[in-house]
Amino acid sequence: MTVEFTEVGFAPDFVDYSGAWDHQRTVHDAVVAGTAGNTVLLLEHSAVYTAGKRTEDHERPFDGTPVINVDRGGKLTWHGPGQLVAYPIVRLKDAHGIREYVTTLEEIIIETLAAFGVAGVRVHGRAGIWLLADDKGPDRKIAAIGIRVHDGVTMHGIAINANNDLAPYAQIIACGITDAGTTTIAAETGVDVSPTELLPVLREAAARHLAPLVVDAAAARPTPAATGGSPEPKPVEGALS
Repeated sequence: MTVEFTEVGFAPDFVDYSGAWDHQRTVHDAVVAGTAGNTVLLLEHSAVYTAGKRTEDHERPFDGTPVINVDRGGKLTWHGPGQLVAYPIVRLKDAHGIREYVTTLEEIIIETLAAFGVAGVRVHGRAGIWLLADDKGPDRKIAAIGIRVHDGVTMHGIAINANNDLAPYAQIIACGITDAGTTTIAAETGVDVSPTELLPVLREAAARHLAPLVVDAAAARPTPAATGGSPEPKPVEGALS
């Protein structure tokens, strides 16, 4: 199954979050309608804080920085220059197979990190991909996952910290986590790796891992008889950071 990739914007042409969110919804509507194929949007955002559905008031920035409320699961996070963001907008074969989909996104991230000498791992009970405590510091998050599934088609996705500034995370309780840190590929390896340098590896891994999970959007266009009023799968609670 073919998955198309669209590069929306990278440095110096950073993508405004609100504009990217509108773009996501437009593509999502087209995939749901069967007029567009499975698509992964790739981009680098302008600096912004976003708040998922479980964000609490005390977790918001304490310096008055504006926050955009979004319809994904999870809590508060930051997006900005130096971070590779991928938004898969794909029709799942199993609209209720959300755990399998999240596991697939995790594997895509882990393979991408490994290509740059970073050993990312899953941590039970915590969303995203982590580096475990070592002589460099405590457990620290290097990539995150936050999704929503509506009408069997995914939205939002993953963010991988390539060479972004970590200072913005000091202004918030990122993802509601108080006992761990945040890091980047550049901080871990000492090599200034940009988001665009991750693209070839991520695209290959995403195409390979997503293909078994998705169906052609046009072929699977829902009909009233087929849907039978089935309930929408609930969003996964996972914050991007």
